[in-house]
Amino acid sequence: MELTTDVLVVGGGLGGVAAALAAVRLGQRVVLTESTDWLGGQLTSQLVPPDEHPWIEEYAAPGYSELRRRIRDYYRRNYPLRPEVAADPLLDPGRGVVSRFCHEPRVAAAVLEEMLAPWRASGHLTVHLEHEPIAAHTGGDEIDAVTLRDLRSGNELTVSAAYVVDATELGDLVELAGVEHVVGAESRATTGELHAPEVADPLDQQAFSSCFALEHRPGEDHTIDRPAGYAHWHDHIAPFWPGPQLSWEDVVPVTLERREWRLFEANPDRLAPFSLWRYRRILASSNFLDGAIPDVTVVNWPQLDYWEQPLVGAADPAAALAASRDLSLSFLYWMQTEGGYPGLRLRPDVTGTADGLAKAPYIRESRRIQAEFTVLEQHVGVEARPDGSGSEVFADSVGLGRYRIDLHPSTAGRSYVDIEAYPFQIPLGALIPVRVDNLLPANKNIGTTHITNGCYRLHPVEWSIGEAVGALVSFCLTNGLSPRKVRNDPNHLADYQRLLTNELGVRLAWPDEIRTHRD
Repeated sequence: MELTTDVLVVGGGLGGVAAALAAVRLGQRVVLTESTDWLGGQLTSQLVPPDEHPWIEEYAAPGYSELRRRIRDYYRRNYPLRPEVAADPLLDPGRGVVSRFCHEPRVAAAVLEEMLAPWRASGHLTVHLEHEPIAAHTGGDEIDAVTLRDLRSGNELTVSAAYVVDATELGDLVELAGVEHVVGAESRATTGELHAPEVADPLDQQAFSSCFALEHRPGEDHTIDRPAGYAHWHDHIAPFWPGPQLSWEDVVPVTLERREWRLFEANPDRLAPFSLWRYRRILASSNFLDGAIPDVTVVNWPQLDYWEQPLVGAADPAAALAASRDLSLSFLYWMQTEGGYPGLRLRPDVTGTADGLAKAPYIRESRRIQAEFTVLEQHVGVEARPDGSGSEVFADSVGLGRYRIDLHPSTAGRSYVDIEAYPFQIPLGALIPVRVDNLLPANKNIGTTHITNGCYRLHPVEWSIGEAVGALVSFCLTNGLSPRKVRNDPNHLADYQRLLTNELGVRLAWPDEIRTHRD
């Protein structure tokens, strides 16, 4: 089967959906593909509630704000909320700690489908779920078409497009199309970054995690079968970790001090000030009339971080994924047995899977394009900008973001790298490959380093990247320009930025009092 379209977006995570929505709203025809059966990526199929900054209610990208508003309205329409909860404009279904807005993944998936529905009905947008890319067909410095395999039937679909957006979780098209890219950690000599390792290492990638959802039924026994690799995870100790991962212990990411958590209450020790249960709770029973709905929490804790081998560049990525899933089930089994909580019960209905684990692993790091401009720690890191002037101001800004530089333990045996970063801008130069003309990244595959990926990888930033990319390809198609020409011609750049601000409502700069803000 063959299709031709204006824009092909491969990968239906937040960046891919945002790119598709921006492009169709600006008049383009779009084909959007996704390897799972849910759109939303880290928000849905990976089971990760949104990680957001303190100014998200006012400074989120317009489409991301719409997504959050629609999710809240979904709960108001369909759930037995207590009246004061339903009336709260900042309704938070889970009352978790990681975010002011924790909710179920399937609700987000339903809302994303709702946002796309009119464009699908009009024929401007075609969506192919459960399709993975298997080949990119190139000619010179352009991608002519991408072939995808239907994971249900095995049939192949080839899509030709004027522009191709790689919104996959691991930068799959970057690899398939031979786009110049970086994997793992750059050396300090290459980037000049304070926290870069001395030696470059492509296998130095952040751990990934296979998350799951739980409820607790005291007095019942829901203990799962003992996983095959339980003995390994029970006894093995990584050199940089305080003990086996199957425990309540981890380390403080900033100081690397050992700390001990409790499942249902805070540890009086200042290092674990809240319960693990509350950390990523997505349903809080106290929100609902008569306790009609139980507490449900997402387990995405350091105990699940799989760091023995990466997914990119590993000898056997399938084996790495299987080992990650085995680690996650082993930790659940440990909590139910030695941990003393047999009433912990998997919620496969929440994850949309048979085994109760997320549809896809939570990916923190991807292949990254070699871009016209690379964001360095020196542009956003507080320690790397000791004059207190805030983050670098980029003339080619296409959006905003804010998060700490948060690197989880890596597959090269490094522990956390968790350092303060200023609120930052997304520069257009980081979205443009050094050579290829019609492929653009819209996930964690932009022109960052191993270090700065740690603050550009979260939910609202990914959406903003996708929204900027969708608008850019539309602007280029309408005006007969290339992305490179847009960035490097001041007049074209100004026109494109006006499109972002006037047509889509995107903010391009932080107020100085926020740009210079420190934790």
